[in-house]
Amino acid sequence: MKKGIHPEYFPEARVVCGCGNSFTTGATKPLIKTDICSACHPFFTGEQRIVDTAGQVERYMRRLERREELGKAMASTTETDESEAAEGSQGEKAPKASSGKASKRGKGKRREGSE
Repeated sequence: MKKGIHPEYFPEARVVCGCGNSFTTGATKPLIKTDICSACHPFFTGEQRIVDTAGQVERYMRRLERREELGKAMASTTETDESEAAEGSQGEKAPKASSGKASKRGKGKRREGSE
């Protein structure tokens, strides 16, 4: 190892979390302050915590509620439409779908100016 290019290593560096948890580890600083650690991070604790940034969570929740209400309203409307359609379609035939083949009209005709 070259001398003078490596930072000082502290084998007993102390890490302090915002939740109050602290532990020791090896680092290049003697004291490390952090906002979140394995004792309070949702991935490790299993709890779901939503961090709200400028009302974004409330806006999302309102949008989600409106979508659910619209979905329920659409479902009830669709059910009534389907029952009316079933009553009215008895005896009626559905129109036939086209075969998808291109028509032969226009074949052999020349455009003006093209020879």
